[in-house]
Amino acid sequence: MAEPARARPKPTPETRHFWDGTRANELRLQRCDACAHVYFPPRPFCPACGSRKVNVFKASGKAKLYSYVIHHRPVPGFTPPYSIAVVELEEGPRMMSNIVDCPQTPEALELDMKLEVTFEKLDDAITLPLFRPSKG
Repeated sequence: MAEPARARPKPTPETRHFWDGTRANELRLQRCDACAHVYFPPRPFCPACGSRKVNVFKASGKAKLYSYVIHHRPVPGFTPPYSIAVVELEEGPRMMSNIVDCPQTPEALELDMKLEVTFEKLDDAITLPLFRPSKG
Protein backbone atom coordinates (compact mmCIF):
# COMPACT_ATOMS: atom_id res chain seq x y z
CA MET A 1 0.00 0.00 0.00
CA ALA A 2 1.33 3.46 -0.92
CA GLU A 3 2.10 5.93 1.84
CA PRO A 4 -0.38 8.80 2.23
CA ALA A 5 0.77 11.90 0.36
CA ARG A 6 1.58 15.29 1.78
CA ALA A 7 -1.41 17.64 1.92
CA ARG A 8 -1.60 19.89 -1.14
CA PRO A 9 -2.37 23.62 -1.04
CA LYS A 10 -5.41 24.70 -3.04
CA PRO A 11 -4.60 27.72 -5.25
CA THR A 12 -7.27 30.41 -5.49
CA PRO A 13 -7.59 33.33 -7.92
CA GLU A 14 -5.92 35.54 -5.28
CA THR A 15 -2.94 33.18 -4.89
CA ARG A 16 -2.56 32.08 -8.54
CA HIS A 17 0.44 34.40 -9.16
CA PHE A 18 2.26 32.89 -6.17
CA TRP A 19 1.79 29.29 -7.33
CA ASP A 20 2.60 30.18 -10.96
CA GLY A 21 5.82 31.67 -9.58
CA THR A 22 6.82 28.64 -7.55
CA ARG A 23 6.29 26.43 -10.61
CA ALA A 24 8.76 28.75 -12.39
CA ASN A 25 11.17 28.48 -9.39
CA GLU A 26 10.41 32.06 -8.36
CA LEU A 27 9.22 33.35 -5.02
CA ARG A 28 6.69 36.08 -5.84
CA LEU A 29 5.47 38.67 -3.36
CA GLN A 30 3.16 41.66 -3.57
CA ARG A 31 3.99 45.34 -3.02
CA CYS A 32 1.51 48.15 -2.53
CA ASP A 33 1.82 50.94 -5.11
CA ALA A 34 0.31 53.42 -2.64
CA CYS A 35 2.44 52.84 0.49
CA ALA A 36 5.23 50.47 -0.73
CA HIS A 37 4.35 47.82 1.91
CA VAL A 38 5.53 44.32 0.89
CA TYR A 39 3.32 41.53 2.17
CA PHE A 40 2.56 37.82 2.35
CA PRO A 41 0.26 35.87 2.17
CA PRO A 42 -1.19 37.00 -1.16
CA ARG A 43 -4.38 39.07 -1.19
CA PRO A 44 -5.92 41.58 -3.60
CA PHE A 45 -5.44 44.59 -1.28
CA CYS A 46 -2.69 46.02 0.91
CA PRO A 47 -3.06 44.93 4.56
CA ALA A 48 -1.32 48.13 5.67
CA CYS A 49 -3.40 50.81 3.90
CA GLY A 50 -6.22 48.94 2.14
CA SER A 51 -5.24 50.05 -1.37
CA ARG A 52 -6.10 47.70 -4.22
CA LYS A 53 -3.23 49.12 -6.30
CA VAL A 54 -0.73 46.32 -5.73
CA ASN A 55 1.83 44.65 -7.96
CA VAL A 56 3.56 41.29 -7.99
CA PHE A 57 7.36 41.04 -8.10
CA LYS A 58 10.04 38.37 -7.92
CA ALA A 59 11.56 38.27 -4.44
CA SER A 60 15.26 37.69 -3.79
CA GLY A 61 14.66 34.28 -2.21
CA LYS A 62 16.88 35.26 0.72
CA ALA A 63 15.64 34.90 4.28
CA LYS A 64 16.65 34.27 7.86
CA LEU A 65 15.31 31.76 10.32
CA TYR A 66 12.90 33.57 12.63
CA SER A 67 11.43 30.66 14.61
CA TYR A 68 10.93 26.91 14.36
CA VAL A 69 9.90 23.69 16.02
CA ILE A 70 11.24 20.24 15.28
CA HIS A 71 8.40 17.80 14.78
CA HIS A 72 9.12 14.17 15.74
CA ARG A 73 5.82 12.43 15.07
CA PRO A 74 4.93 10.84 11.72
CA VAL A 75 2.63 12.85 9.46
CA PRO A 76 1.65 11.83 5.90
CA GLY A 77 4.28 13.04 3.45
CA PHE A 78 6.96 13.81 6.06
CA THR A 79 9.75 11.76 7.59
CA PRO A 80 10.48 12.81 11.17
CA PRO A 81 12.23 14.69 12.49
CA TYR A 82 11.49 17.75 10.35
CA SER A 83 11.32 21.45 11.01
CA ILE A 84 8.25 23.64 10.82
CA ALA A 85 9.70 27.11 10.49
CA VAL A 86 8.82 30.76 10.21
CA VAL A 87 11.30 32.52 7.95
CA GLU A 88 11.67 36.26 7.59
CA LEU A 89 12.17 37.18 3.96
CA GLU A 90 14.76 39.79 3.01
CA GLU A 91 11.88 41.94 1.74
CA GLY A 92 10.22 41.92 5.20
CA PRO A 93 7.29 39.49 5.29
CA ARG A 94 7.40 36.26 7.25
CA MET A 95 6.15 32.93 5.97
CA MET A 96 5.87 29.37 7.21
CA SER A 97 7.92 26.73 5.45
CA ASN A 98 10.26 23.85 6.12
CA ILE A 99 14.05 23.94 6.42
CA VAL A 100 15.79 21.31 4.30
CA ASP A 101 19.35 20.23 3.43
CA CYS A 102 20.62 20.41 7.00
CA PRO A 103 20.34 18.32 10.17
CA GLN A 104 17.03 18.81 11.94
CA THR A 105 18.60 19.57 15.29
CA PRO A 106 18.74 22.66 17.54
CA GLU A 107 22.51 22.77 16.98
CA ALA A 108 22.07 23.08 13.19
CA LEU A 109 18.93 25.24 13.12
CA GLU A 110 20.22 28.50 14.56
CA LEU A 111 17.89 31.46 14.85
CA ASP A 112 18.79 34.25 12.39
CA MET A 113 20.76 31.82 10.21
CA LYS A 114 20.85 32.90 6.57
CA LEU A 115 18.59 30.91 4.27
CA GLU A 116 17.76 30.72 0.59
CA VAL A 117 14.68 29.44 -1.13
CA THR A 118 14.62 26.11 -2.93
CA PHE A 119 11.66 24.48 -4.62
CA GLU A 120 10.09 21.03 -4.35
CA LYS A 121 7.75 19.97 -7.15
CA LEU A 122 4.89 17.89 -5.76
CA ASP A 123 3.03 17.53 -9.06
CA ASP A 124 2.32 19.53 -12.23
CA ALA A 125 0.16 22.02 -10.33
CA ILE A 126 2.04 22.53 -7.04
CA THR A 127 5.66 23.37 -6.33
CA LEU A 128 6.46 24.27 -2.72
CA PRO A 129 8.94 26.93 -1.59
CA LEU A 130 11.25 25.47 1.04
CA PHE A 131 14.36 27.00 2.58
CA ARG A 132 17.91 25.72 3.08
CA PRO A 133 21.01 27.22 4.67
CA SER A 134 22.48 29.86 2.40
CA LYS A 135 25.52 28.85 0.38
CA GLY A 136 26.82 32.38 0.08
